[in-house]
Amino acid sequence: MFSRKNQKEDILVGLDVGSTAVRIAVGQIVDIGEKKELHIIGAAEAPSEGVHRGVVTGIEDAVSSISACKEKAEHMTGVPIERAWVGISGNYIMSEESKGVIAISRPDGEISEVEVERVIEAARTVATPLNYEILHVIPKSYTVDGQVGIKDPVGMTGVRLEVDTQIIQGLSSQIKNLTKAVYRTGLEINDLVLSVLANAEAVVTDRQKDLGVAVINLGGATTSVVVFEEGDILDAVILPIGSEHISADLAIGLRTSIDVAERLKLECGTVLSRDISKKEEIDLYDLGAIEHEIVSLKFAAEIIEARVEEIMDKIEDVFKKVGRSGALPAGVILTGGGAKMRGLIDIAKRKLRLPAGLGYPLNISSVTDKVNDLAFTTAIGLVQWGVLAQNSMRKVSFGRLFSPSKVIKWFKKLFSFLKF
Repeated sequence: MFSRKNQKEDILVGLDVGSTAVRIAVGQIVDIGEKKELHIIGAAEAPSEGVHRGVVTGIEDAVSSISACKEKAEHMTGVPIERAWVGISGNYIMSEESKGVIAISRPDGEISEVEVERVIEAARTVATPLNYEILHVIPKSYTVDGQVGIKDPVGMTGVRLEVDTQIIQGLSSQIKNLTKAVYRTGLEINDLVLSVLANAEAVVTDRQKDLGVAVINLGGATTSVVVFEEGDILDAVILPIGSEHISADLAIGLRTSIDVAERLKLECGTVLSRDISKKEEIDLYDLGAIEHEIVSLKFAAEIIEARVEEIMDKIEDVFKKVGRSGALPAGVILTGGGAKMRGLIDIAKRKLRLPAGLGYPLNISSVTDKVNDLAFTTAIGLVQWGVLAQNSMRKVSFGRLFSPSKVIKWFKKLFSFLKF
């Protein structure tokens, strides 16, 4: 068993609080020859209660779900889990562009880390909507005395430094509710990270980001989309529609329970109705229905296909908004629990007119096969985000990470004195 000192120094934990399940991934950096590699030593999940569409709707239920998952992970790894990188999602997340401008204060005009921090802070002064807080300020490119497209200005000389950034904001009340639920389990929060950004860390390469790629996380209640080009984020959007809506459509269309519909979707469902014969049928009793009822698998596939096409149309609208409809050379990477549906890649290629593939975590080793479960990519991505942050690489790839630190510090102080 690891000591508490080792836990603090060596162990990185990602916590994904989803609408259908809470998932935790526990990782450690190990030496492989002359290289270092992220090794996932455990992953656990528990049913999610008190969370709907990424929003905490019941604190007590959410605390119970997170605690149950935490206990499973600790039992599996033998490691006391004390702190985690926590994913945040939901349709209350907003993304917008902002620009920061400063004058270089050093007599010799050389740009240092201090000037970079100052210009990013200047971009952060964008007027936020009422009751919203900034989660991330992500630098896209810098401009020095009119020279545009600079990725790292440190060491350059000039009198004026500008930065173009992407600002990710979240509703203050929801940030506080998620933070409160996590702290009540005894966990400390390293930082709050937009879940789809963590996904991207896990499943795409720097080359794909440079060429142009979109990461699509098909969750239970939401679908998250982030678009990259030339290494920069063009947009990050969370759509209020997910794989749970497919189950609901099946329940209504087949006049059965939501549990039976979910099993049908996972075990027998496909997105491509044309591949199913009209003669193919299934007895819902075999899937848990109370009575025998024969239904057409082709009809079920048509229901699934209609909803998936709607999701793809909304994703296409995101691409049109940033002017990248059918114009992402590295295509789309699909991940999340909803990406397990058969035929999803084919329909994504057809509807989005782009290359498509499934997103499995890259450059990791593991003792658990859950790393190949698409539903765990967010939790694993949060661990990888933590690795980059600890190695001070975040500043190079995404810029300084700004979290709602005041909220976190306030809850940390509060819960150190209160007992629940």
